Amino acid sequence: MNAARQWLATNGRMLNSLAAPLLVVLILALMVLPMPPWLLDGFFTLNIATALMVMMVAAYMVRPLDFAAFPSVLLLTTLMRLSLNVASTRVVLLEGHTGPGAAGAVIEAFGHFLIGGNFAVGLIVFAILVVINFIVVTKGAERIAEVSARFTLDAMPGKQMAVDADLNSGNIDEKEARRRRAEISEEANFFGAMDGASKFVRGDAIAGILILLISIVGGFIVGMLQHDLSASQAASSYILLAVGDALVAQIPALLISVAAAMVVSRVGKEEDVGRQILTQMVASPRVLAITAAIMILLGLIPGMPHLVFLTVGGLLGWGAWWLHTRPKPDPAVDVASTQAANDGEASWNDLQPVDLLGLELGYRLIALVDKNRQGDLLGRIKGVRRKFAQDVGFLPPAVHVRDNLDLKPSGYRITLRGVVVGEGEAFPGMHMAINPGGLTTPLIGTPTRDPAFDLPAHWIEERHKDAAQMAGYTVVDAETVLATHLSHVMQTNASRLLSRTETQQLVEYVSRVAPKLIDEVVPKVVPIPVFQKVLQLLLDEAVNIRDMRTIVEALAENSTVTDPAELARRVRVSLAPAIVQQIYGPVRELDVIAIEPGLERLLVQALANPQGPALDPGVADVLTRSAAEVAMKQEESGVPACLLVPDVIRNSMARLVRRVAPRMAVLAHSEIPETHTIRIGPILRGATA
Repeated sequence: MNAARQWLATNGRMLNSLAAPLLVVLILALMVLPMPPWLLDGFFTLNIATALMVMMVAAYMVRPLDFAAFPSVLLLTTLMRLSLNVASTRVVLLEGHTGPGAAGAVIEAFGHFLIGGNFAVGLIVFAILVVINFIVVTKGAERIAEVSARFTLDAMPGKQMAVDADLNSGNIDEKEARRRRAEISEEANFFGAMDGASKFVRGDAIAGILILLISIVGGFIVGMLQHDLSASQAASSYILLAVGDALVAQIPALLISVAAAMVVSRVGKEEDVGRQILTQMVASPRVLAITAAIMILLGLIPGMPHLVFLTVGGLLGWGAWWLHTRPKPDPAVDVASTQAANDGEASWNDLQPVDLLGLELGYRLIALVDKNRQGDLLGRIKGVRRKFAQDVGFLPPAVHVRDNLDLKPSGYRITLRGVVVGEGEAFPGMHMAINPGGLTTPLIGTPTRDPAFDLPAHWIEERHKDAAQMAGYTVVDAETVLATHLSHVMQTNASRLLSRTETQQLVEYVSRVAPKLIDEVVPKVVPIPVFQKVLQLLLDEAVNIRDMRTIVEALAENSTVTDPAELARRVRVSLAPAIVQQIYGPVRELDVIAIEPGLERLLVQALANPQGPALDPGVADVLTRSAAEVAMKQEESGVPACLLVPDVIRNSMARLVRRVAPRMAVLAHSEIPETHTIRIGPILRGATA
C-alpha cells in the first residue's frame, strides 16, 4: 500500500500531463476500432457520469474563472459523445438483427425503460429533447457567450487602467498588480474561448439528429437487404436501437448544454448559483405570501384540482409566516456597521487622496494605454519619468492614469495635486505635424497648436505623414504628443513635484551613494524642510539637482545660514559651472543680456534694500516688456536668453522676468565661472525716473 502511494506521489504529475493526450487517443480509438457491447456500456456510463460532474461543478462555482478549463472540457466531452455515437452505430448496424441487446445493456435499457419499447414514442421524446437543447438552452447560451466576450474585451482597457492607477497611487504592490492583470487577461481569454466553444454544443445537437437519421436509414437497408428482415422487424430492431442510442447521447448533451449556460450566465462573485437563487427568490416573505394567496384562490375555483393548489398555497403561506416571524438580528449588536451598510454613513474609507500627478483621458484615448491594441502610452510615461530623473536629479511621483467621462472623447487633462496644469486633445491613429517656424507649405489636416510649446501645428492622417516630413514639419504620433506635453509640464513644475516624500527618498538614495556626506549634513545640520525648500528654489529656476554632492557640500560650508533663499543663492554659486553649461552648452564665451547702467542702479536701490523706495510700477512694466522682446529676439537668433545682473538683485529680477519670459535665465556676476568670458549683447532699457 505504501509502495503504491509512493509510486503515485512520484509519477502523479507525469500521469496528469498524459491525461488529455490519452483521452484524445481513446476518443479516436472509439471512432475507428470495433468495441464489444460490454465496453460500450462502460463508456456510456462514464459519459453520463462526466456530464453530471460537469454540471455539478458549474452549479457550485462562484465565478466563471473557477471553471477556466470548461471550454476544453466542452470540446473533449463533445468529441467523446460523438465517438460513442460512431462506435454504437457500428455495433447497431452489424449486430442489430440479433435483438434489442445487441448494442449493450445501456442502450437496451434506454430503449425499453424510458420509452416502453415504442420507437415512435422514442422519436418524439428525442425530438423534444433536441428542441430543448438546440433551440432553448444552446441558442441562449451561445448568445450570452457572444455578448459576454464582446463586453469583456471592450472593458479590458478600462480594467487595466484601473490596475495601473491603483499601482501608481500605491494602493497595491507590483505582485498584486500582476495578479490582477493576469486575472483580467484570463477572463477575456475565457469568455472568448466560451464564445467559440458554444459552437461545439450547437454542432453536437445537429450531429445527434443527423446520426439518428443515418442510423435509421442504414438500419432499414442493412436489415431488409442483408438479413432479409421485414419492414416491421427492421423497425422494431434497428429503429428501437437507434433511438435508444440517440437518447443515451442526448441526455448527457443536454446536461453539458445546461452547464455551459450556467457558466456564461453567472453573475456575481460571492455565492454559488444555488445559494444565490435561494437567497434572492425566497428571502422576501411578501413574495411568498402573495404567491400563496394566488394559489389558494385558484384552488377555491370550482373545477380546479383543489388538493394540489391548496397544498402548494399552504406550504408557501407557511414559508412566508416562518420568514416573517423568525428572530431578526438585534440592531444594537453592530450599529456602526449596519448604518454604514444601509444608510451610507460616511467613513474614513470615503476619503480619496489627491493624486500628486495625474493624467485623465477621454474614452477614445483609452486605446493608447491598451497593449492589446498596440497602445504604448504607459511605456512612454515610464520613459518620461526615467528621463526626468536622469535630467533633473530626482525620481518624480508616479503618474496616476484614469479615464474621465466628463472630458471630450479625445481630450486629456494633466493634474498636479488635483489642479489642472495642462490639457489638450489627441487623436489616436493620426499624427501632429508641428511647424518649427517659418514653414509656409500648406497641409491637409485640422489646424491646432502644439500643447507643450504652443507652436502652430496640424493634425494629419497617416497617408500625409511623409509629405509633411519632406516639407520640414516635425511629425509625431498621438502618444508622443501626450507624452511630450506631460514631460514639459513636469519640467516646468519640478519644484512642486518635489514633495516631502520625494525629498526623503532622495536623502535615502544619496545616503547609499555617499553615506558620510549626507549623514553629517542632512538632517543633523540642515533640517529636511530647509533642505527641501532649497532644492525647490533651485528647481523653480530650472536648475538641475543632479550634482547632489556639490549641493550638500555647499550646505555644509554655509551651515550657519538659516534662510533657505540665501542658502539657495550660495548653492547656485557652487553650481555655477553646471548652471552655465545647462544654459549655453560647452562654450567659453557667453552672450548675455545686460541692463542699462542707470536702470540697473535704480533696480539695486529698489530691490536690494527692503526699507528703500519701492520699484515704480511703470518702470517694472517697461522692464518686463523689454525683457520679453529681447528674449524672443535671442531665441529667434538661436542664442540663449540670459540676463546678467548684480548679485543683490538676482533673486528679485528672476521672479520679475519669470512671468513674461519663463525661458529667460538670470545669472549673477558671481555665477560666471572664471574659465568663461562674457560678451554683452542686447541692453534692457527703461524709464529711469
